[in-house]
Amino acid sequence: MTKLYGSVEAGGTKFVLAIGNEQFNIIKSIQIPTTTPEETITSVIEFFKDNPVSALSIGSFGPIDINPESPTYGYITTTPKAGWANVDLLGKLKLALQIPMEFTTDVNSSAYGEMVVTGGNSLVYYTIGTGIGGGAVQDGKFIGGVSHAEMGHQYVKRHPKDLDFAGVCPFHGDCLEGVAAGPSLEARTGIRGENIPLDSEVWEIQAFYIAQIAVNTTLALAPEKIVFGGGVMAQEHMISRVREQFEKQLANYVKIPSALTEYLVTPSVADNGSATIGNFALAAKLL
Repeated sequence: MTKLYGSVEAGGTKFVLAIGNEQFNIIKSIQIPTTTPEETITSVIEFFKDNPVSALSIGSFGPIDINPESPTYGYITTTPKAGWANVDLLGKLKLALQIPMEFTTDVNSSAYGEMVVTGGNSLVYYTIGTGIGGGAVQDGKFIGGVSHAEMGHQYVKRHPKDLDFAGVCPFHGDCLEGVAAGPSLEARTGIRGENIPLDSEVWEIQAFYIAQIAVNTTLALAPEKIVFGGGVMAQEHMISRVREQFEKQLANYVKIPSALTEYLVTPSVADNGSATIGNFALAAKLL
């Protein structure tokens, strides 16, 4: 009997729901707006009751609780998203659908999907958009202990031309997310990122910070590849800027496993499709 797998990409703006076959091809997909937890979760349940699957994987915005021993396992926890703090997302879906489910972060789903598509044994994925998140896969398993990684909130050395910028992270100010996420561009310039001229020095500043996290990741985790997704990195000029800064900052201290153009890359699947493929694969593992 042919198995079908379900994917939920739970985002702060929208939920993307998808059904995939055993080859991880999408056979049906819809988007629903992220409104109240009750309304949004009810819509998810209705979709999968109308389109039954054998197993389901959820890649959610966070922070989330991924510790099965925790009393709040499956919850979205301290998110700043209004109305969504301490919501039992996994529990409500399990109760309604009664199928095996995987629960992880949205960026972990993307990292896993990239590994499924491109192969290899280790990979780190960063999404750089409205916020910054990171997920790492080593030997087919996610990096993390009592919780998932929060790579986007690491601290970075400040750019000499950016010392007066306080940062936009509501928790830490000038952590990586505070100085390099999309909203930091508009906070500095008053202009939305997609409208900022290419010769603006803000891009040099942005690349300086993103390259730092690539250097830190190289030294801490030594992955085979680092993938940069999200709206900021969707601008074609950014990856070359990051590579240039990375070379300067790493200063040949360690050898990377491939050519720079193969080591620091953008996603191989368009429109964040990596997360959907990752969720299909994670759902398949449950069976």
